[in-house]
Amino acid sequence: MPELGTTDNASLPNPDAEFLKGVVRRNTEQVQGQGDFALFEELFADDFVDHTPQPGTTPDKTGVLVLYKRLRAAFPDFRPEIHWQTVDGDIVTTYKVYHGTHQGDFLGIAPTGKTIQFETVDAMRVHDGRITDHWGVANLYSVLQQLGQL
Repeated sequence: MPELGTTDNASLPNPDAEFLKGVVRRNTEQVQGQGDFALFEELFADDFVDHTPQPGTTPDKTGVLVLYKRLRAAFPDFRPEIHWQTVDGDIVTTYKVYHGTHQGDFLGIAPTGKTIQFETVDAMRVHDGRITDHWGVANLYSVLQQLGQL
């Protein structure tokens, strides 16, 4: 499998681009934003690999589910706002801002009731309608600032 950024025919239009973006959009809006964990099972391949796992998780499908559930427990009104998506081969890159109210433990920080927002850029490989790989960067430093920890 090619590494991130090394796709064949990258300059050619991808007729599946909207479908691929839709798979990732459903994960962002319905799984992360609404807590639809039955849909999570449909969208993620069993052999999924997270190349940038968050602390306290594993780099597999189970680890991502743990992360999503922790985020929803800490921020029950967790809401993503997708600003843009692009497709390169079978990889969908999404820039989004997450919003929420801190009502549960997050990174060892007791609930503060503060509203937060943070930016994330994710790249997800989609194969046969399922998410197989993830690379991402989240601005968690800003969350710590907003929660008064820095």
